[in-house]
Amino acid sequence: MKIAFQTLGCKLNYAETSTYERGFVAAGWEVVPWQAGADVYLINTCAVTEHAEKKARNLIRKMHRTAPEAAIVVAGCYAELRREQIEALEGVVRVFGAAEKRQVVPETVACAGAAPSDAGQAAGSQKRVLAARSQPAPLRKCSPEPVPLSPGSSATQVMEAYSSGERTRSFLKVQDGCDNFCAYCTVPFARGRSRNIPICEAVRQAREIAASGIREIVLTGVNTGDFGRTTGESFLDLLKALNEVEGIERYRISSIEPNLLTEEMIAWLASGTKFLPHFHIPLQTGSDTLLKKVGRRYDTALFASRIDSIRRHWKEATGLDGTVFFGIDVIVGLPGETEELFEETYRFLAERIRPAFLHIFPYSKRSGTRAAVMPDQVQDSVKTARVERLEALCRELEAEFIETNRGRKELVLWESDRKDGRMAGYTGNYIRIERPYDVSRVGTIEEVTI
Repeated sequence: MKIAFQTLGCKLNYAETSTYERGFVAAGWEVVPWQAGADVYLINTCAVTEHAEKKARNLIRKMHRTAPEAAIVVAGCYAELRREQIEALEGVVRVFGAAEKRQVVPETVACAGAAPSDAGQAAGSQKRVLAARSQPAPLRKCSPEPVPLSPGSSATQVMEAYSSGERTRSFLKVQDGCDNFCAYCTVPFARGRSRNIPICEAVRQAREIAASGIREIVLTGVNTGDFGRTTGESFLDLLKALNEVEGIERYRISSIEPNLLTEEMIAWLASGTKFLPHFHIPLQTGSDTLLKKVGRRYDTALFASRIDSIRRHWKEATGLDGTVFFGIDVIVGLPGETEELFEETYRFLAERIRPAFLHIFPYSKRSGTRAAVMPDQVQDSVKTARVERLEALCRELEAEFIETNRGRKELVLWESDRKDGRMAGYTGNYIRIERPYDVSRVGTIEEVTI
């Protein structure tokens, strides 16, 4: 059987898709590019915004037009939230929600070996399935039907996952789900309650990654710093255990809530560990009024204190100022965001925090969330104008950060991508560096002057 993959959304999805790929290969299937024609297409979907759901639907339809006789299997957040909508799409034979991720490979493989149903059942509303071919058996819609999660309930297990498509970096999933239920967010509904793998399992996977020759791991999760919720372990103990894995030379933490960054953790990270001065921290809004309204678990004073603490500890450890990269998530146009409240966000970022980069998202109304029915929804045209202001600020901040670090020596991990005869890599503090392509440097760490 030939299978092709398409992945939408976050790094968690990419880690999960990569794990599915390894599973199908182990089962004897051949992974092919989607353009090459496959018996089965597996689409791992996102639902963080209305646009993400639309993109997923369009991709499913595109895959069906591309290969109308192929079977389409759908997984991911959109699959959890809109199961019936997806099952109604032509070509779709199987939908896997949040609690069923571990079953994607075994059930799809089992369905491929199922006996063909009566040909007459293919008529009418029956979904199209893989037409019988000379070699593999067709993939049929299988039972038993999965039971979707009820809103806010928890998948009881975490599917272990890490990405293996790159030669230099792997995304290791250590945590899934979220208990915060912020007013604007569907993630707890799509991925379930906060849960995690044990530290021993994370270490085992990190060693497996190291054995493949990968030098850098990015820890991923929905609410990564909430690690330990289901095992009674701590995030700091996880970091310390991973720091001892031989063969991995660099770690990054993909995203961590400010209220889960402790002084003890910050001091340890800056003390000469393998963890890099690169932090991705969600702010969402710099207005205390809106933070409280949407249910965030911190205020701007706490957020600023965490940024200050990280900068202070790294300066004490290195003697250098301005070396820590902060990427900050910001949502523009939350319900009730007046011009005055937006200005509070702008000033907080431009005058108080001054991070290296802004990840900017216009608020997307998600049905079923509290924010969707809040009064004072912000017009799209206003959101667009505010996004443009923050994008201009982001360009200014990024240029300032690079200029602050210009002339300093940093270690770069060279990546394998080649474009226009050049290759690129990232410093520890996430500044992109380019040089002429040299295959012998792929996967190596080299000191350069920025």
